[in-house]
Amino acid sequence: MPRMLDVSEDVRAEIGDEEADRLLAGDNAPGSYDCTSCRTPGDSEQERTSTVLFVGDETAVLAFAHASCIPSQVVRVAEEQLQGAVASITASDTAEALSAAHPEQAVLGVTSGLVLIDGELHPALVVEPTAPVARPGSDGLTDEFLPLLADQGFQQVMDLHEKPAVLPGWSVLVAMGQLHSVLQPGPGGVGQAAWWQAHQPLQVTDGWRAAANKSHTVLVFAAPVGSIGQQPREDLLRDALEKAAANGRLVAAAMPLAGT
Repeated sequence: MPRMLDVSEDVRAEIGDEEADRLLAGDNAPGSYDCTSCRTPGDSEQERTSTVLFVGDETAVLAFAHASCIPSQVVRVAEEQLQGAVASITASDTAEALSAAHPEQAVLGVTSGLVLIDGELHPALVVEPTAPVARPGSDGLTDEFLPLLADQGFQQVMDLHEKPAVLPGWSVLVAMGQLHSVLQPGPGGVGQAAWWQAHQPLQVTDGWRAAANKSHTVLVFAAPVGSIGQQPREDLLRDALEKAAANGRLVAAAMPLAGT
């Protein structure tokens, strides 16, 4: 359904005609949102909404606001300020889901980024629980997140310079530039079921989406709670991944991209 969006010429010039037209058609625009100006809820299906593009030196973030609060515009900000905002948004809004292994305790945080392997950028997801994960029926004293994933076919990462092997039956679902779920083989190996499901679709960057559409594959890394943390930049994310790998606390698998 078309949204009641205002896209200024300045915003259109920054994001390009194709993305602007997708927004106006309702493809990539949210229904409900928190106004970036007054921080109260808005609904682009019910009220006029402004697109606001925050631009730093290297990062750009598209946000939405009530048109009655501010007009559609490009806002130039310091890169450090924008990265801090992205980190806080990721920390608060990162799509999360309950782990099937121990739903009353483990919540999975999922973030996206690009990882350089053998001179090529690969789209990646990093999965880290907010608490230790125990096997069903166990005493809950041992974090068995990595052994559980090893049972599923994830392999330990020894060297971040090597691309992980494809995990049969698993895939990553992306639709209209948003991350929806990580799918695993269904019961009895029939069909697929959600291993991780976003509460709200998670927006990925144009660079991540382009890399995924090029390779048709997403690399999924996973580490126990406290291993990676929220990293505001991809170089820091890679450093955290390399440290986790060196400590034997990182597993990974390559998964086909489902969607676009």
